[in-house]
Amino acid sequence: MKTKLLSLLFLVVVTLSVKAQSEPFKKGSVMVFWGWNFSTYSNSDIHFKGDGYDFQLSNVVANDRPTPFTFKKYFKLSNITIPQVNYRVTYFPKDNFGITLGMDHMKYVMDQNQTVNFKGYINNPEYAAMVQNGQVDLRDSNFLTFEHTDGLNYINIGAQKYHNVIDKKNIDLFLSYGGGLGALVPKSNVQLMGNERSDRFHLAGFGLDARAGVSLVLWRHVVVQVEGKYGYINMPDVKTTLNNKPDKASQDFVFGEFNFGIGYTFNTRKQK
Repeated sequence: MKTKLLSLLFLVVVTLSVKAQSEPFKKGSVMVFWGWNFSTYSNSDIHFKGDGYDFQLSNVVANDRPTPFTFKKYFKLSNITIPQVNYRVTYFPKDNFGITLGMDHMKYVMDQNQTVNFKGYINNPEYAAMVQNGQVDLRDSNFLTFEHTDGLNYINIGAQKYHNVIDKKNIDLFLSYGGGLGALVPKSNVQLMGNERSDRFHLAGFGLDARAGVSLVLWRHVVVQVEGKYGYINMPDVKTTLNNKPDKASQDFVFGEFNFGIGYTFNTRKQK
C-alpha cells in the first residue's frame, strides 16, 4: 500500500510540473520533500497510571534509533518508511513564503541502562519489590520497556520565510526560518510490569517547533535541503497496555532534530 501511494505521489509531481518556471519558490509554487533525521531528547519525567499503580519515573534518559544504512533499507520502496524519515508538501501563497504540511517520523527509545528515581505506589508485590530506596533499576526489562519506534510521529503544519542569498543561472541558495505545530500520533511499543505489550497508533498529544534551514536549488527544480528544529512535545495520553483498560503514561520533553534530504519544486500557475 505504501509503495502504491509513493508511486502515485511521484506521478502527480511529474504531471503537475511545468517547464516554464523561471524561479523557484515563487507564488503558486509547490515543493515536495523526502528526507531523513537524527534527533535528541531532553530527560523526561514519565507518569504511569492504571489499575493498581500510580507512579512517576524521574529524569528518564532516551535516545533516537537511526536505521543502519544500506541501500535496500533506505531506498527500496517497500522499506523507505522504516528509517527516521521526514516528508512534506509546501505551497507558496506568496513569493518566498511557504505553508508546509508534513510528518517527522522520529524514534524515541528509553535507555534500559539506567537507574531512576521512583515516586508513587505499586500494589503488585513482585514489582513493588523492584523499587529500592526510592529508585528502580531499568536494566531489569521485566519492569518496563518504553519506546516510540514506529515511531514518534509528529504530524505538523508550519510556515517558513525564504531568503535568496545566491541567484545564478542554474544554482540558487535560500536560507529559511519559521515555526510549526501539530499532533503526536506515536506507535508506542510499551511493556509494563507483565502486562501484554502495547504496540499501536494513538493520538497522544501535541508538539511545537522552531525551524531554520538551508536549501540549494539546482536547475530551478531540484532541492537539496538541510534543516534544524528545536521544539517541545507533550503527550498526556500514551497507551501502555494492549487491552481497553484506562492504563496510560504521560510525559513531556524538549527535542532537537537535524534533517536532510531532497525535494522537487514546480509551479501550479501558468507563466506569462
